[in-house]
Amino acid sequence: MTNHISRRQAAALLTGAIAAPFVARNAFAQGRQLDIRGGSFNPVQIAVTDFVGDAQQGPALTSIVVNNFKRSVYLAPIDSGSFAERPANPDAAPNWDAWKIINAQFVVTGRTGRGADGRMRTEFRLWDVAQRQQVAGQQYVTDPQNSRRVAHIVSDAIFSKITGEGGFFDTRVVFVDETGTRQKRRKRLAIMDQDGANIRFLTSGNELVLTPRFSPTSQDVAYMSFADTDAKVFLMNVQSGQREVVGNFPGMTFAPRFAPDGQRIVMSLSTGSNTNLFAMDLRSRSTTRLTDTAGIDTSPSYSPDGSQIVFESDRGGSQQLYVMGASGGGAKRISFGQGARYSTPVWSPKGDYIAFTRQRSGSFAIGVMKPDGSGERIIADGFHNEGPTWAPNGLYVMFFRDPGGGAGSRIFMANILGRGEFPVPTPSFASDPSWSPLIR
Repeated sequence: MTNHISRRQAAALLTGAIAAPFVARNAFAQGRQLDIRGGSFNPVQIAVTDFVGDAQQGPALTSIVVNNFKRSVYLAPIDSGSFAERPANPDAAPNWDAWKIINAQFVVTGRTGRGADGRMRTEFRLWDVAQRQQVAGQQYVTDPQNSRRVAHIVSDAIFSKITGEGGFFDTRVVFVDETGTRQKRRKRLAIMDQDGANIRFLTSGNELVLTPRFSPTSQDVAYMSFADTDAKVFLMNVQSGQREVVGNFPGMTFAPRFAPDGQRIVMSLSTGSNTNLFAMDLRSRSTTRLTDTAGIDTSPSYSPDGSQIVFESDRGGSQQLYVMGASGGGAKRISFGQGARYSTPVWSPKGDYIAFTRQRSGSFAIGVMKPDGSGERIIADGFHNEGPTWAPNGLYVMFFRDPGGGAGSRIFMANILGRGEFPVPTPSFASDPSWSPLIR
């Protein structure tokens, strides 16, 4: 966003929890735990009533929260046209029977508006219809230009309370914006909120940019630039726009990605006919070679604890996925789909899955598998899907899809259990998304 309020700053502006007579670990505790991974899952029916108090901010905030929940898969907003009541006082308990009639399991009430000091005050309450009590409530005070971020923070608080999972709405996505004909594409770095709003361009388009990757610990992005004959790896702070060259590399460089501590990057460097993996310490700029094969090793990604790296390699004759220790050494192949090639692996923030692109019989699919290669599951298939990136809670991936012909690629978001896929709006063609951590 243009003001870049941090989550830490938002917490500092927090005026406190709104009193609740009973707060469970999450709203489905005591025998009503929501099993979001179970086969019999049904989305939670939630009614988001209008945030009262401001004729402009209220409807806008309500709309953002509802849209977030629609794309969450796990929370299903009820059409406001069926609401039996429209609470004028968000502090008062709802009419439980009226909400039960339309099968609402939860009701959200709230208010927003400017105080005497000009700052925006927003509060919400989450009501459990079955328990007939408030289960969460919070108030935020901040600058009015932070209203979209507040809506995302409210959405995260409610999502986490009901599901027991981490939020993902208060995040950004950096990607490659593409304009022009397929034969003469202009590519520049851009950043947006996870729902496609607040687009900002980070580079001018005068240089070719590829493979942007968010740091897991900051609002920094590593990416490749081909402004000159040699590839450069840049590090950019998306808040300030300041950037620095990590290194100039003769030949070709591919897919830089951060280590979990944000202090190292791992990438592949081409030397002659070979491509191997190297790690670079961002403080000393020293590099360590991790692989030494006659093939092509590329697209490395660290496990969330930093102990392992997954990467793609053709050392066995075709593109497959391998896992090795973070310091290099012996690698174990984990992909074995019949007649398939695998690429662009990326480890889930939870550590439980690795997302990948699978190519077979002219089709490019996005899938996930466990780190040992078991449990492979395809979540998106078609002519050309590529480049998965994880939400910080490990429940969703974004990727780009190119339909071919004269069209260009677009970004999509999908639940990893195959329960929903949604387009992410961008002003033009877009590729290579990278999801940020929750904004700090």
